[in-house]
Amino acid sequence: MKSFASLRGNRSSIGTVVAMLLSSSAYAQVAPVPQPGTTATNEAGEDSIVVTGTRIRRPDLASNSPITSVTDQEIKYQGAVNVESVLNRLPQFKADANENVSNGSDGTANINLRSLGPNRTLVLLNGQRLLPQQAMDLNFVPSTLIDRVDVVTGGASAVYGSDAVAGVVNFVLKDHLDGLRIDGQSGLGVHTNDNSAVRDIITTRGYANAPHRVADGGKQDINAAYGKNFADGRGNITVYGGYRHTDPVLQANRDVSACALNQADDAGTGLVCGGSSNSPYGTFAPLGGPNAGKTLTNNIDGTRTWVPYTSAYAYNYSPTNYLQRSDDRYIGGGFAKFEIAPIAEVYGSFMYMKDHTFSQVAPSALFLGTSFTVPCNNPLMSTAQQQSLCGPTAGTAATQDTLIGYRLGDGQSRRDDLRHQDYRYSAGVRGDLGHGFQYDVNYLHSLVKFNETYMNNVDNVKAQRALDVVNVNGVPTCRSVIDGSDPACIPVNVFQPNAITDTQAAYLFSESNTASRNALTVISANVNGDLGTFGITSPWAKRGVNIALGAERRRETLNFTADAVAEQGGVTDSDGRITVNEAYGEIEIPILQDLPFAHALTINGGLRYSAYRNDQQSTDLKSKYNVWTYKGEASWAPSRDARLRFSYNRAIRAPNIAELFGSRSIGNVAAQDPCSGASPTVSFDVCRLTGVTQSQYGSIIECPSDTCSAQFGGNTALKPEKADTYTAGIVLTPRMVRNFTLTVDYFHIKVKDYISSVDPSLAISQCVAGGDPFYCGLFTRDPRSGAIFGTNGYIVSTTYNTGSLTTSGVDITADYTFGIGALGKLNVNLVGTRLIEQVSEPLAGLGSFDCKGLYGYTCAQPNPTWRHAMRATWQIPQGASVSVAWRHTDSVKLSSLADNSFLDQNAKSNINRKISAYDYIDLAGTVAVGEGLQLRAGVNNLFDKDPPAIASGILSSFGNGNTYPGVYDTLGRTMFVGATVNF
Repeated sequence: MKSFASLRGNRSSIGTVVAMLLSSSAYAQVAPVPQPGTTATNEAGEDSIVVTGTRIRRPDLASNSPITSVTDQEIKYQGAVNVESVLNRLPQFKADANENVSNGSDGTANINLRSLGPNRTLVLLNGQRLLPQQAMDLNFVPSTLIDRVDVVTGGASAVYGSDAVAGVVNFVLKDHLDGLRIDGQSGLGVHTNDNSAVRDIITTRGYANAPHRVADGGKQDINAAYGKNFADGRGNITVYGGYRHTDPVLQANRDVSACALNQADDAGTGLVCGGSSNSPYGTFAPLGGPNAGKTLTNNIDGTRTWVPYTSAYAYNYSPTNYLQRSDDRYIGGGFAKFEIAPIAEVYGSFMYMKDHTFSQVAPSALFLGTSFTVPCNNPLMSTAQQQSLCGPTAGTAATQDTLIGYRLGDGQSRRDDLRHQDYRYSAGVRGDLGHGFQYDVNYLHSLVKFNETYMNNVDNVKAQRALDVVNVNGVPTCRSVIDGSDPACIPVNVFQPNAITDTQAAYLFSESNTASRNALTVISANVNGDLGTFGITSPWAKRGVNIALGAERRRETLNFTADAVAEQGGVTDSDGRITVNEAYGEIEIPILQDLPFAHALTINGGLRYSAYRNDQQSTDLKSKYNVWTYKGEASWAPSRDARLRFSYNRAIRAPNIAELFGSRSIGNVAAQDPCSGASPTVSFDVCRLTGVTQSQYGSIIECPSDTCSAQFGGNTALKPEKADTYTAGIVLTPRMVRNFTLTVDYFHIKVKDYISSVDPSLAISQCVAGGDPFYCGLFTRDPRSGAIFGTNGYIVSTTYNTGSLTTSGVDITADYTFGIGALGKLNVNLVGTRLIEQVSEPLAGLGSFDCKGLYGYTCAQPNPTWRHAMRATWQIPQGASVSVAWRHTDSVKLSSLADNSFLDQNAKSNINRKISAYDYIDLAGTVAVGEGLQLRAGVNNLFDKDPPAIASGILSSFGNGNTYPGVYDTLGRTMFVGATVNF
């Protein structure tokens, strides 16, 4: 498999490696695999290589840390136009922000290495930081220019600085072209909706089923790049540009997502189509009067009477939600270099992206959770409704407060207009100092401009005015029209089902706007070289001691602003700045070479000192800290056929600007209030610890659609995380079996004082389980209703230095290429990960839980014990290939069924107790037409397997459409065709 490669243990020249690649274009290795035109070769000499994960230049490809490389050929076989989807197929990654996440999306794409979070994965481009860490977006990477992607497991802070805790992902681009290259591709989803179990559930509820056959979700991607050498090859300029378009897919178009699935009962014996109590019928929860604490709804018969609310009135909010967001992306840029003399080569780059995407969710509403004041003589209410709301004051000018949930029409879905403009440019000079030493001085600046406009959303200020209605000569009139405070006000009728008109809705809507500017500036200088030229060499080795020394200054800034409408929802402005000065060094000592039982023995060490200064200009808040990071590595090859490698890294992750100074805001989370409803599931003594009063107990309204609220935001008291990472492995390259490589690597990563928020479902379950004052103290209840949803009721989920995260496992990679006579060659490649533990300790000393083999609630996305990606490629003579991939994910169990107090407090489920093992088969092929044209086509999820259908209340982060996009193939079968032309 060309993408998932393994590491050669023996020393080999560049020419040997290139020859091996040419002998089988599907051949792949776990170490970086230089190919013509890549940046892995030092421009100062063809016999010097920089391997991702170290700054030492080497004459071979040996790495002391496990490295997996994904090549450009694998990207073509997958038909991928989103680089995050390629990496998410590797078993080392868990899906993160992607195109199949809609509600709450910021429009970015990200990756999560080792399930430790995207903020603990350092992303590089050609060995330099890609974008500000808190504004990372892989949409910025031009996928058509990728030569390979190196994935390094384990901490690398001593080499690259903060954030390299789980590891490093380095995108290596083809930035030195000579000629014109044009690439185009088109694809779409072709799915048959035949999930009879889900279709029966939808039919039973009376909702519309998804069409039987669909062809949607089209993607078109076209790119061009042109490069030119000049000055006898001493200079090169390469420019590129591209456009990518993605069509949206509605949840109505797939069985699994056509309705919001809920558990049929407390035991979870089945699934039903649930929905939201914010319905077009209108739901009311009076905060006073004769029906205080009850949940009522407008009678479905339109008689303007209130009846008790039941699930029969629930609103199916799913159909108009996006399962795949619409997107338009434009990219462009260029790279240039010119060698003035061997001692001085100037170089630079400029990259630009403009991305415009929409997320779409159900129509807006007057949402339960916001208290509205209604006059008891509102002329739009019937006499019966006035009495139900106000009792003896009905028909008078008195007022009564009530929660209202009233959904607007289906043609007015909320749309989030997400716009990114990203810039990145760099300039530097590098060269050969002689005696085996080179230097590099570089300036890098990147800027991320993000603008968000939330449309078709009810403005609660306007809604209050539209409910404050009196009778003026027989005409319902807003009081704000009478007093002149809002002459445009239009009364809204929430007292009958489906009664709000388009005109009334248009008045209620107000766009909200937020904007952020994230910038990163890096000034760096480094020198590295071979001390062997000065005679500093082990007496038992041929290679000399190598060193790398350097210094770096980084500055990151954030400026976030929100308009008045956004501030109504609890969003606030924020700003911040982080400045860090660093110095580092690395040394590699070959101790033994070409001796019995010691073909090579090498040790490596690194040290970095970092001084951080953080400040927020708007508040004059400041903090500072100094940290050391270090590493030690060893590699022993007793023969050319085998090599053992070991590494230890002390890594750190300093809090980023968003975690320190991020705006405080309220957002939705999948959870339910155990103290809600007429018969709460827990006692008053427990509920009292969360802020429930005796009068509220038994009358608190449930979180609509199992969706409560949480407060998110920054914390200036944060300190850096510290991580200890260990790896140990073996690389086998037996000469008796040509072109075969096997690597087995153990990894263990423990992060202490990790920066995170306490998951709201965990806070709820732990408060209920033991009445812990810390967890119970995270409840902020609405002072009027006692609810934990809306702008005044929520679970506090801001950032803290919490407990620890630990993960360990074994990576296995195998690669074998062999001839099949006149039929060509066959390459078989496997990358698999066996997870040993995935442990979280939310607070130091207060217990932990292991999510290995579990999913849902606190464990969030599936954490399979075993996962692999396997590819077999038949390389046919005359330039054609056929490739089959097998993707496997082990079964996982629902976390609430585990025997752990942190996990077993959530709702149980029989129907979702287990997600069975999933296997996908993909098929692709390429064919060369002449010397300049290559065609490709493929089918992913060949057998059109549906994703698992999961109750929406179980889903946590990155769940959408009753399943886990990015983990499972949400759209079903997808097809693509593409072509590359070289001139």
